[in-house]
Amino acid sequence: MESLALLSAKPGLSPRTGLRLPLPRLRAPRASLSPACSSRLPALQSPLLASRVPSSQDAILGYGLLKRRTSSRGGVSCSAAAAPAAVPQPPAQPEAKKFLGVGLPTLKKIIPLGLMFFCILFNYTILRDTKDVLVVTAKGSSAEIIPFLKTWVNLPMAIGFMLVYSKLSDVLSREALFYTVIFPFIAFFGLFGFVLYPLRDVIHPTGLADKLLAALGPSFLGPVAILRIWSFCLFYVMAELWGSVVVSVLFWGFANQITTVDEAKEFYPLFGLGANIALIFSGRTVKYFSNLRKTMGPGIDGWEVSLKGMMGIVVLLGLVITSIYWGVNKLVLNDPSLPKSDHRKKKNKPKLSMKESMKVLVSSKYVRDLATLVVAYGISINLVEVTWKSKLKAQFPSPNEYSSFMGDFSTATGIATFTMMLLGRIIFQKFGWGVAAMITPTVLLLTGVGFFSLILFGQPLTPMLATMGMTPLLAAVYVGALQNIFSKSAKYSLFDPCKEMAYIPLDGDMKLKGKAAIDVVCNPLGKSGGALIQQFLILIFGSLANSTPYLGGILLIIVLAWLRAASSLDKQFSSLAKEDLRKEKSAKETVEPPLLKEPEAATDILVEHTNGTVASETTGTESSPSNSSPIQ
Repeated sequence: MESLALLSAKPGLSPRTGLRLPLPRLRAPRASLSPACSSRLPALQSPLLASRVPSSQDAILGYGLLKRRTSSRGGVSCSAAAAPAAVPQPPAQPEAKKFLGVGLPTLKKIIPLGLMFFCILFNYTILRDTKDVLVVTAKGSSAEIIPFLKTWVNLPMAIGFMLVYSKLSDVLSREALFYTVIFPFIAFFGLFGFVLYPLRDVIHPTGLADKLLAALGPSFLGPVAILRIWSFCLFYVMAELWGSVVVSVLFWGFANQITTVDEAKEFYPLFGLGANIALIFSGRTVKYFSNLRKTMGPGIDGWEVSLKGMMGIVVLLGLVITSIYWGVNKLVLNDPSLPKSDHRKKKNKPKLSMKESMKVLVSSKYVRDLATLVVAYGISINLVEVTWKSKLKAQFPSPNEYSSFMGDFSTATGIATFTMMLLGRIIFQKFGWGVAAMITPTVLLLTGVGFFSLILFGQPLTPMLATMGMTPLLAAVYVGALQNIFSKSAKYSLFDPCKEMAYIPLDGDMKLKGKAAIDVVCNPLGKSGGALIQQFLILIFGSLANSTPYLGGILLIIVLAWLRAASSLDKQFSSLAKEDLRKEKSAKETVEPPLLKEPEAATDILVEHTNGTVASETTGTESSPSNSSPIQ
């Protein structure tokens, strides 16, 4: 009823509006409320307001609150200043402690993730080197088995695993799913090293495989070898799945769940560098265990001893990985001070059928050139790698010698990749996209010519190579190793960034559809294309050695097509990028900068609402209270 009584002080105001007392407003920099201003405060209140005793409701609603109004001319307004005693402010949160400029709550997540990633990739390098030794150097097998193994065993098992994983993800919690997937891997590798490999002569159907090979002919050496050494092939597939499942699905899925976007931008590149450090150390580990044979007496299977040592490390680090995962979930993620991850709904990526993907590829020359890069890379790497491994077995027929060389190969790959990742940014900045895109196929072309020339025409070079302590076969092994080292390091430092940058100038629709088309058609075609070509040639010419000249010719054609597509794509990429810059520049020029105008004179008014609270409002004129414009 106090507000109704105050209406007589100013006719024309409705009970809904309340009493409005105009206050002259001085625009000045922010300053504290002066004593003079405080002394005039009671005069601004109505008699009834001044006579009221503040209640608890008034404290909550802001009884008698006055804000400080500022302007550019200096001086202080008394229109609305806060009474801190009425509404106590919450205590300021202490700033999180930092180490090397990084908050300790963030480090609680990043350090365990880094250790997990190191252990996972350390294991993967050991498994990757060991799987090649097993299937290539086994009795009755050779490098010819690899293309058949990838196509007819690895691919179906990978598809089957993903189907099972999708079903399990619907019924299990995130933590239970992680343990359910990783423990079978750990158990299998331990079982293989200590049970299956020692019993290999008992569990492998050698007699049946000999009869099949005699009936089918030497061209079917690869398919028959899958049956002959089935446990080794199973190890090969499980090692491949460790890379795709444990690294890509389990680790990166967990990392993306618990890290924020800002943390990912800052630390994910460091994970890439740490991966190459793991590659270096694991390569040294493989070489150490491979050389144990030299310290043993006759009659001891040195490779079996080496295999047990390496599988023991894989099992131990697997348990370390699960322990870190358990600790992060139980001890770290329950910390309330931890920065929460950003769970934003992703845009739906278009899922194109094979027919729709082909239409997208055919409709755009830009996308066709980009697809050529992806397919050419996959086929080229596969063609050279399998041929190189066949020569590697000829040079190092013993499993220990083969494994020792692969240890050096992994170490060199880690060093080269680490260096290339540091140089990649400089190459992009100094020479641009076109040069960066041309480097990978150019070096593959040069090393490919050298590799196949040493295989096909190495005999005339024998005297010259002998002066350097090498044979044509050993020289071919070293040149092939250089080619494989560079191809793996260039993939992460140059090829992948070039591929992703090429999508940027495309319009939104083509960017999404083009990427989806390349994922559906080109990635599988690049990975399996080389294996299918090798299988076809092996079945026609009888062996991988007889197919070598044709593989060299196919590699030359593919790399030249790769270079042509990269050159064409560079021109289109530059044109689209320049067009985007012109549009951006013209858009900025057409937008006039906002004019800084002097604000109109405003009036601060003190309003008493019908609920007994007092608030401040700003109006452009006294007669138009609806034209309020609060100053920020």
